[in-house]
This record gives sequence, structure tokens and C-alpha cells, in this order.
Amino acid sequence: MTQPRDGKKRAHILVVDDEPRMVSFIRMNLDLDGYQISEAYDGIAALEAIRTKLPDCVLLDVMMPRQDGFETLRKLREFSNVPVIMLTAKSEESDVQFGLDFGADDYVTKPFSPRILSSRIRAVLRRHAYAESTPDEKVRIIDERLSFDSNRRLVTVDGKEIKLRPTEFRLLKYFIENAGWTRSYQQILQNVWGYEYQDEAHYVRLYVNYLRSKIEEDRENPRYILTERGEGYRFVDFRQGEG
Repeated sequence: MTQPRDGKKRAHILVVDDEPRMVSFIRMNLDLDGYQISEAYDGIAALEAIRTKLPDCVLLDVMMPRQDGFETLRKLREFSNVPVIMLTAKSEESDVQFGLDFGADDYVTKPFSPRILSSRIRAVLRRHAYAESTPDEKVRIIDERLSFDSNRRLVTVDGKEIKLRPTEFRLLKYFIENAGWTRSYQQILQNVWGYEYQDEAHYVRLYVNYLRSKIEEDRENPRYILTERGEGYRFVDFRQGEG
């Protein structure tokens, strides 16, 4: 982050959209919130800006010429974990899932209010900062298959390292820390995503499926993350003899 004269750090936001009016609208409102803003008008320019300017967060439009937002996101995830919020006029849940599958951290549909966009940026930056700075006290051996090392951000299944995206890692950490307790959608959203996401229950379902596909032997008959119908999810507490 940059250091202005008042000594406070300002987050650097890269705005990527092929519509100059949209970029100006976002810039005007984020300027008022104290962010440093850079601009790019297509996916290829965005990738270069991410490499050279090292933004703290990227607002990435989906529908762009030369290279759309999904392809841009796929390529940037090969070299960067910078938080990405997708911007699109599409609001179908399948489009949201498509962006999250490629590694987006969040999704905001047009038209959006400046207040909503700013709150989502704050939430994404807060989660990213927490993930980078919060150590854990030890490696947790869940059972003979699964271990979790928060310090090294390392998850192993059957002795092999499993690559988790930041949100997947936070969700698994929350489940492990609350093993044996059923957690509602609202509790999970508030603790993993933030209070701004109380109406986004589909995020929980989607990311539970992601986790199950990576840590369960059979995600249709899970051993670790159990669905408590009508309530939420529960991570099995093997220390208490479950499982």
C-alpha cells in the first residue's frame, strides 16, 4: 500500500473496465473513500498493471474486448493472489460460480451503489490482511488422512499437499476451530466473509462443495463437513470420538 503525507496507508485499487464512464464513476467514488486508483481498459493491460503496479485489490469487469475478465482472472492467478472483485451485468448464480471457480474473491453486479462497492472492497481487503497476518499455534492433525498447518498455510490429505484458495482456507480454518458445533449460514458468512455478506448463503454452499471436492474421499458422503439440514454445517470433532 502507498504512504500519503498524513502517514496513513491508502489501499491501491486497480479498476479494469472498457467503459471510460464506468471507470470515471468508480474512480470518483473511491477517491472520496481515500483509495489510490489505477486504471486499465482491457484484460491484457490489466495483467501488465498487476505485475508492475502491485495493487492491493483489482476490480475486474467481465465483458471486455481482446480478453474478457474470466480469461484475465485465469491468467493472473498463475502469478498473483491479489484480491479480485468481478464486475458484471450478469447476475445469474451460474455466472457468479464461474467467476469464483476461476479464483475471484467476490462478485458485484451492475448497476451497483458506491456504498455497496466500497463495503465489498473493505471486506475483501480485511480478509486478505487477516489471512496474511494471523498465525496459528500449531499443526493440527485432524485424523490419519487430514492435517492443517495455519502458519505455513498448508493442508495435506493422505500425505499430499492440497492447494486451497484463500477463501477455502479461511472456511476450513473456521470449521476446524469450531469442530463439533453446528454453524449456521449466517455465522459462517459473518466469520469467514464478513457482516456485509449476510444475504449470500449461496457462497457457503459453493465453497463447502469446493472444500469437499478437495479433502473428502467421497464428497457425496462426507466424512469431515456434515450438512445439518435446516441449520447449517458441522465439522466432525475427532477428538471427541466422532467419525
